Amino acid sequence: MAHVSDLIASDIEQYLHVHQHKGLLRFITCGSVDDGKSTLIGRLLYESHMLFEDHMTALQADSRRWGTQGEEIDFALLVDGLAAEREQGITIDVAYRFFSTERRKFIVADTPGHEQYTRNMVTGASTADAAILMVDARKGILTQTRRHSYLVSLLGIRAIVVAVNKMDLVDYSEQVYRRIRDDYEAFARQIGVEAVTFIPVSAFKGDNIVSPSPHMDWYRGPTLMGYLETVEIDEDRMQAAPFRLPVQWVNRPNLDFRGYAGTLAGGVVRPGDRIRVQPSGKESTVARIVTRDGDLEQAVAGQSVTLTLADEIDISRGDMISAAREPAGTADQFETTLIWMHDEPLLPGRQYLLKLGARTVTASVTAIKYQVNVNTLEHTAAKKLELNAIGVCNISLDRPVAFDPYTDNRDTGGFILIDRLSNNTVAAGLIHFALRRSQNIHLQPVDINQEAHARLKGQRPCVLWFTGLSGAGKSTIANLVEKKLHAEGRHTYLLDGDNVRHGLNKDLGFTDADRVENIRRVGEVARLMVDAGLIVLTAFISPFRSERQMARELLNEGEFLEIFVDTPLEAAEARDPKGLYRKARRGELKNFTGIDSPYEAPEAPEVHVDTTRMTPEDAAELIVEHIRNAGYLAP
Repeated sequence: MAHVSDLIASDIEQYLHVHQHKGLLRFITCGSVDDGKSTLIGRLLYESHMLFEDHMTALQADSRRWGTQGEEIDFALLVDGLAAEREQGITIDVAYRFFSTERRKFIVADTPGHEQYTRNMVTGASTADAAILMVDARKGILTQTRRHSYLVSLLGIRAIVVAVNKMDLVDYSEQVYRRIRDDYEAFARQIGVEAVTFIPVSAFKGDNIVSPSPHMDWYRGPTLMGYLETVEIDEDRMQAAPFRLPVQWVNRPNLDFRGYAGTLAGGVVRPGDRIRVQPSGKESTVARIVTRDGDLEQAVAGQSVTLTLADEIDISRGDMISAAREPAGTADQFETTLIWMHDEPLLPGRQYLLKLGARTVTASVTAIKYQVNVNTLEHTAAKKLELNAIGVCNISLDRPVAFDPYTDNRDTGGFILIDRLSNNTVAAGLIHFALRRSQNIHLQPVDINQEAHARLKGQRPCVLWFTGLSGAGKSTIANLVEKKLHAEGRHTYLLDGDNVRHGLNKDLGFTDADRVENIRRVGEVARLMVDAGLIVLTAFISPFRSERQMARELLNEGEFLEIFVDTPLEAAEARDPKGLYRKARRGELKNFTGIDSPYEAPEAPEVHVDTTRMTPEDAAELIVEHIRNAGYLAP
């Protein structure tokens, strides 16, 4: 069972060859706080002889200083490396450890038990083939046990073992073990988990970890190490799946070689196989399978290779090479499950970056269909997703991507969402299926395009996007600008925030989610008007940078001019032409920008108007001169 092998002394090359070709199992430990996850991993490292003498000396010293086991060795300290973890006796970050036995290599992720660190648990589970769900025999099934079980099931981990830990603290009671097993089996049926292995253990004492426990002769199942050495590795299953190679890099060292490098996400490929490139749909044949050690006769799921093709095809990083007979799907709209992992909530309509494999596209959630209560499994209505929330959502992309449903292939069906401004990962997502509308709705080509409209009107169409606090003077200045342009014979249209809310957006309130949708709709209308050749003026508070950026990206380069009507809050509040600030101060108007809802000022507007230093007439003249000098009014 131990990692130490006689081959090390007798035939080191043979030992290295055997070790290199062992299977690799990735697994996680999860569960509630203080269930013994870190202690279990420390025990596995110890039992597999992965600790050197200096490690043991340091562990003994750390146990005396930080340990929670009296004079005994605290194996949890092998994993809890952060000072905060040792001080509190909990796991905060995901800790990865490697160990091996004669039969297999392992990478284990020790994930946190606290609810606030659910995002860390999802990170560890995203690449795992198996999960050890720890349950404290004294406490039984807890809320976090259910949460982690649901996430494990959701993330597609098929091999689940429930380790009923701390059996030594309940006198190795068979009755306690069976009660926990029965409770968990009832919950597992609710979430659709069919195959679960139950093992009673004591991570601290070593019972049923490597050898059968003499204290539990009533248990006839495998030891924990025995289970880990024999459980099916997900790569074995994925080798039977259709061939998939997400292209990570186009290898072009010289004029005579063009290869497409990546890690096989499914199936088997051989020279001569017919393939399809997606989303383009072009087909060719595999010419060679190139590796550093020479060409291969075949490659299987999990291997990193470079393919060359028989035909010259335009393939880029992020494309998918699939089996021609069983290609991946392509779409730009999906039903997905989102696990939200950021302090700022998910708002439908807000744009994020979606990363699927090596492909990064712009995405927005078009609808939250429901949120899942992981404690009761109830489906509840939601307008936004808060930290650690799980929701089923429709999502729309700015271009088609190649995909498989997550249940078929975790690599080609799983994605992350990234905040466009901070670059933080905010969600993990699982694709269910493509929405039918993505396959049935297509852009209709027209003969009279934007260029023709603009040429007829003798102007360069654009959007003048006025933003600033309520009372800053946006509508006043925008109205003056339009009057000046109209006097010159220019074709314009003014979209004012209040006017739009009387019709197009009359169904929207002033929550953050409604503000995002308000700007999304206005941005789409402005885009259509620009396509008609108009100079469009919009006067909206539009408090969030991300939505103003979304409106900018709907248009071509140079067609969006952000005009910051800069007025200090105290000045805007002193004007208060509509009495809104007074209502907000009295608590009669919720989510009012500048009072109880934030305003994110532009960082690099095309035009900056300081209303404390110029009159509305001067500001209007400044804006007209800017667009004239930029060539928007040229005949």
